[in-house]
Amino acid sequence: MRCVAGLRSATVQDHVALVEIELCGELMIAASAAAGERLSPDLIDEVLKVEPEGRVGGGG
Repeated sequence: MRCVAGLRSATVQDHVALVEIELCGELMIAASAAAGERLSPDLIDEVLKVEPEGRVGGGG
């Protein structure tokens, strides 16, 4: 039992995994609220707060 508790606390400290889980959750929320069957690439970028490839670095 002690090993399980140690493993659990080490897992919680994996910040990258926690961020990935949060992003997946955001995508699931957006997908459940979407009218269509799929999220558009633009909406996915908006949910994940990333710039599409063609707009990286500002306008213009």
